[in-house]
Amino acid sequence: MPRTALIAGNWKMNGLAADLDFFDAIAGPAASSPADVLICPPATLLAAAAARCADTGISVGGQDCHAHEAGAHTGDISAAMLKDAGARYVILGHSERRADHGESDAMIRAKADAVLAAGLIPIICVGETKAEREAGKAQAVVTAQLAGSLPDNPQNMELVIAYEPVWAIGTGLTASVSDVEEMHAAIRAALPEPLTTRILYGGSVKPANAESLLALPDVDGALVGGASLKASDFTSIINAAGR
Repeated sequence: MPRTALIAGNWKMNGLAADLDFFDAIAGPAASSPADVLICPPATLLAAAAARCADTGISVGGQDCHAHEAGAHTGDISAAMLKDAGARYVILGHSERRADHGESDAMIRAKADAVLAAGLIPIICVGETKAEREAGKAQAVVTAQLAGSLPDNPQNMELVIAYEPVWAIGTGLTASVSDVEEMHAAIRAALPEPLTTRILYGGSVKPANAESLLALPDVDGALVGGASLKASDFTSIINAAGR
């Protein structure tokens, strides 16, 4: 069975209430696309974005969550809270979280378990640094991250993997088509559910390179950063998924 492409936008720490018109601008292209479309806004906009997307087919998601369902964790947000606000997906283990907040594979695994328990879909991010790639360790690093970050019982559960080479995030650099193809094949071979799990590519995805990346057999969509903040750019990437 073919995997449905997923075009996911990660707004990171961007977006105010005035930016919710973005959803109106992409609603038409999203409805006509064969791909699933997802936006992960900041938590402050999640409920409003979910209401704005009702009956459009656009999903919304969180950018992170805590591993516990509730408790004394000031400033954190649980998977149950994200679901209550209208989320369907949760991004976990983004390289910015791993670097800025010291998140380990074990922490991400615990969060993935919490996301699945809440009935949401985790998007687990993996990726190597420039130094690791130049040392010839890219595949070893990524497959080790994957093994350490996957939930305890991933069989028969829907989850998404996002390969984001750290050196390509927000830099304008993009991995070569051959590098992406090779890494996605290695990730798929390491998955417990290789035929059904979607693997996204992230790392300076933009209208100019989206079509060539999305055409690769083991690339099932894109996790888009900066280009997801501009409706015209994100629309172009959505449209590329239908070609």
